[in-house]
Amino acid sequence: MKICVAVEINAPIETVFDVFADIPKAAERVPGIDSLEVLSEVTSGVGLRWRETRSMFGQEATEVMEMTGFDPPNSYFVEAASHGMHYQSTYTFEERSGDVTTVTMEFIGTPVTFVARLFTPMALLFQGATKRALRQDMIDLKAFIES
Repeated sequence: MKICVAVEINAPIETVFDVFADIPKAAERVPGIDSLEVLSEVTSGVGLRWRETRSMFGQEATEVMEMTGFDPPNSYFVEAASHGMHYQSTYTFEERSGDVTTVTMEFIGTPVTFVARLFTPMALLFQGATKRALRQDMIDLKAFIES
């Protein structure tokens, strides 16, 4: 499964990157996150690990994630493994004219176990809802930055 969403934010690239990459404050800025706990001594950049809980599809879902790439103010990468799936999220930041920044998020879920491969067709049924949730996170951060 591959999902790509983008949003334009009226702010300089450095400001936008700093807010998006400030994972420890994400739960304060994104209503879709119920709780977030930093698990590593690293609080920013490569090696940052955290546990994030959300309500998705009427269920509480908790995932442990890790920042595996960090190139301010251009991009960062997050990975997670859960229920036989490997998840990769890539955030890229591109400055446009007049202090407008385009943020693009690419989310890829790859089954790594036999059982996960069996359920891949069913996961596609939730692709639209997942895309809407990811886009909403970006809209919430846009609102925070532009306010």
